[in-house]
Amino acid sequence: METFVYRPKGVCSQQMTFTMDGDIIRDVKIVGGCAGNLLGISRILKDKKISEVMEAFHGVRCGMKATSCPDQIATALQAYAKQHNMDI
Repeated sequence: METFVYRPKGVCSQQMTFTMDGDIIRDVKIVGGCAGNLLGISRILKDKKISEVMEAFHGVRCGMKATSCPDQIATALQAYAKQHNMDI
């Protein structure tokens, strides 16, 4: 298991901490943002593969913003995969 910390950009949340087991997300903790929504998202992500989360979350926007917390989760997972030379 490995911990990966990501600082999102352009959203209310301030930090995303992922517990990763290869390409499987075991846990996510998000600081800041809409607490209830992000807790729900964190629970949904448990034991999911990076690829399925990226497919579902990439490009989601929040209101008039160019990004959202789900989109930033996809960006974080993309960065993790790149850092670990994963072909996602």
